[in-house]
Amino acid sequence: MKEIYIVEFPSNLGLKEPQPGKAPGVNRLPDWLWKHNLHKSLNTEHVTRITPSQYSNVKDSETHFLNADSLVSYAREQAYLINNLISQKKFPFILGGDCSILLGVAAALKQKGNYGLFYLDGHTDFMDIALSETGGAGGMAASLVTGNGNPKLSNILNLSPYIKEENLWCVGNREYDDAYENEIRKSTAAYLSLRELRKKGIRNTAQLFLSEVRNKKLDGFWLHIDVDVLNDMIMPCVDSRTPDGLTYDEFNELTSYLFQSPELSGLEITILDPDLDPTGEYTKDFVTNISDTFNSNFHKKSF
Repeated sequence: MKEIYIVEFPSNLGLKEPQPGKAPGVNRLPDWLWKHNLHKSLNTEHVTRITPSQYSNVKDSETHFLNADSLVSYAREQAYLINNLISQKKFPFILGGDCSILLGVAAALKQKGNYGLFYLDGHTDFMDIALSETGGAGGMAASLVTGNGNPKLSNILNLSPYIKEENLWCVGNREYDDAYENEIRKSTAAYLSLRELRKKGIRNTAQLFLSEVRNKKLDGFWLHIDVDVLNDMIMPCVDSRTPDGLTYDEFNELTSYLFQSPELSGLEITILDPDLDPTGEYTKDFVTNISDTFNSNFHKKSF
């Protein structure tokens, strides 16, 4: 079994301000999860952190992204660290941060080989800056890492695409809007909205994805978990709330299959904002579910 390394990327660089003059609170997520015993539950002594530049709400004049230069320099640091961990056969368990932390991770994966990406998120995060009202890279992360969008972010270290578009599985979106969904529908990525996931079945979806990873002889796959994929009633402490979402039973079943796979190379958790969960009640439930499911299934014999 690979040794687990907790990696903390406390970034809010890819989000808009929740209100004027207030930076997004998601950069406090690693400390918040530590406070609620996730680190202890994972039973590892290894914890490392890279802190990004200070947040700015001013859009870059060239790309129209928030914090574009900071995202690039941060991604370079992230890629160096993740590359080293994967080279050492370690398992990076990354605590974000917003979804833009994927830029550095995906660049590292490209340096190591040809990887798949299981993007478990309540949104597709697959659109061009022209459709974005915020300029936040977090809402375009899946698109950027597959080589779409401004090369300043999609071609860091001349590695575009970090993940081949056909090796992306975007699962769990419930932002049902044709203009939004058509961006990924017209791509070569696999797209299963929440409705389609339930229709196809969780077990079947996981089996199909893992079969594809093996059949394509990929070097592994990465799991992106945006907590807003969860039902809004059990995870309301996110920046972009939407009705419905996965129950913990559904979430635990799906992730259990992925955690069992020896092809799983690492994972990241994003978007839970401590400012929106002042009592910690939602965070405690999340920590219990993710840690129990992970510890019970990590690299067990796959189904």
